[in-house]
Amino acid sequence: MLRAVDHVQLAAPPGSEPRLRTYYVDILGMTEIPKPPVLATRGGCWFQAGAVQLHLGIEADFRPARKAHPGLRVHGIEAYAARLEAHHAPVTWDDALPGHRRFFSEDPVGNRLEFLETAD
Repeated sequence: MLRAVDHVQLAAPPGSEPRLRTYYVDILGMTEIPKPPVLATRGGCWFQAGAVQLHLGIEADFRPARKAHPGLRVHGIEAYAARLEAHHAPVTWDDALPGHRRFFSEDPVGNRLEFLETAD
């Protein structure tokens, strides 16, 4: 029986790890977590914030996900959006989900990300 999502994996092009670290750690405020040594040889990087884990795996013929995306719950969505904009990350607000404030953005390799908060 399913209990929870353990992590979400996104793809990234070879050599993009420094840009991913800057984005996921410095901009989103996540912490990089070590990959097991046997997996570290494949490249990529893993990040965590609370119970949320995002794994970025290297894909030789990488193309960013345009529709598929993780939906990440945040607290203080206006301030979080401002934080991304201050770092020149795109922020596109969307009001199509009743009862929520949400926006979409992209990581530095073009993967789509959704940030949402329950509306008060």
